Amino acid sequence: MNKSERIAIFLGHPAHYHMFKHVTAELEARGVEVDYLVKRKDILEELVRRSGHRYYIVRRKERPATGKIGLAMALVGMELRVIGYLLQRRPRLLIGTYAPVISHLTGVPMIVCCEDDTTVVPRFARTSYPYADTILAPRYCDGGKWDKKMTKYAGFQKLAYLHPNRFTPNRDIIAPYLRHPDRPFVMMRFAKLQAHHDEAIGGMSNQVARHLIDLLSEQYDVYITAERPLDNTLETYRLHINPLDIHHWLAFASIYIGDSQSMAVEASMLGTPSVRFSDFAQRIGVLNALEDRYHLTFGIPSNQPERLYETVSQLANTPDLHDEYQRRREAMLKEQIDVSQFFTDFILNRLCTTSHPKNTNT
Repeated sequence: MNKSERIAIFLGHPAHYHMFKHVTAELEARGVEVDYLVKRKDILEELVRRSGHRYYIVRRKERPATGKIGLAMALVGMELRVIGYLLQRRPRLLIGTYAPVISHLTGVPMIVCCEDDTTVVPRFARTSYPYADTILAPRYCDGGKWDKKMTKYAGFQKLAYLHPNRFTPNRDIIAPYLRHPDRPFVMMRFAKLQAHHDEAIGGMSNQVARHLIDLLSEQYDVYITAERPLDNTLETYRLHINPLDIHHWLAFASIYIGDSQSMAVEASMLGTPSVRFSDFAQRIGVLNALEDRYHLTFGIPSNQPERLYETVSQLANTPDLHDEYQRRREAMLKEQIDVSQFFTDFILNRLCTTSHPKNTNT
């Protein structure tokens, strides 16, 4: 591979850093230069900074002003920064979770990666899919009117970093932080629920969290990761760790409970039973496959707290819970590919078939 090859990867969520980190390593080993374009979101910039990789900030504020005007202004500002980058660095490809409305005029081919059905992220679909050259998505994803534009693969997006070829859980990493080394524990996650697709979506409240802790505390230690402030009674359960280590915690947790869809998928990839308390229940194709086909997760709407408590209680009292969910995970993995390898091969193939842009900087 020519040393002058350069691509850009757009990262809009912490999970996207993990999704592309192995792809980045393999591409760079083959002589491809990779730049990250980063939108400030939760711990995303911290993850990228800790990795030591070169990156460019394309949205400075984590959460733009609310309302259509505020969102439009934030989008335009991000568009202009992406255009500036593309014109200056002239990458061969832009790949990630975003295809700019205006930036396609620069002539840089754009590959969008998604894992949500179009009905779940309609605004994202309208502003990205028409301008993407290709859309890569799991086979369980419904692209609506853009479905024929999608290249679908036999895998889950998060297997790009949680496939056993890519990740090996290490208990030594979490051991120094455990309150009681020999006691099982439960992970809880509270998302901000402020993304554009989270409008009118309910999730975990402090009251529900306290009830769950009361329900579990006799059998399990409880650790909370949260994107939002917690009250004093919950703050003592907050987990303060290197964010790069979160998947080791998920792998050794007995149960995951939360309103983060991303972390529920991650738990399922690791064979940790997950319970999603969110109004996205039964609305996302990827999670429906994990729930209905592989029986690795449970989705419960936010207006059914009693059902949540009952489900958690049943899991907490299931004999050999870990072994059973590892068997379910193995059944799931037998039907999936190494997604990082697929992404890498796809990008390399596109580089071989895409002409160089004019005035490429080296």
